[in-house]
Amino acid sequence: MKARQKRLVLVGLALVGVAGATTLALSALQSNISYFFSPSQVMASEHPTDAVFRVGGLVVKDTLARQEDGLTVHFKVTDNAAVVPVSYTGILPDLFSEGQGVVAKGRIGTDGVFYAEEVLAKHDESYMPPEVADTLQTAHVDGIVEQTTGTNTPRSMTQ
Repeated sequence: MKARQKRLVLVGLALVGVAGATTLALSALQSNISYFFSPSQVMASEHPTDAVFRVGGLVVKDTLARQEDGLTVHFKVTDNAAVVPVSYTGILPDLFSEGQGVVAKGRIGTDGVFYAEEVLAKHDESYMPPEVADTLQTAHVDGIVEQTTGTNTPRSMTQ
């Protein structure tokens, strides 16, 4: 084999190695990604049906219900345009409360309930997750447009 052929083989093997490492890294990242969806998007079925995703908004007042086991809770999350029922088994964060911002990570069930694996609450009085703030702002603007055009009646938070 000539020196030139050896270099070409070495460069080819290096490219194959880099491509393999890139493929492994991308597949690892893909399995850990969980996209954020607003309650409006979830109710419009824009969410994945077979993957973990996050939903966020405000916890609707007077919807928090604890089961007898002491660990399972049910509550509703809203973006002021739609409401998603959430079920979570575990210990809620200390800062979790009704009327406050929350992000839940999990899957949607065939019954339309979001089964959360993890629940995150805001960490101080002025903080709200950026995704939740954007969702609430969009829902607010959409609600104003709907009210001024008369095309749709905004949904109640207690739905």
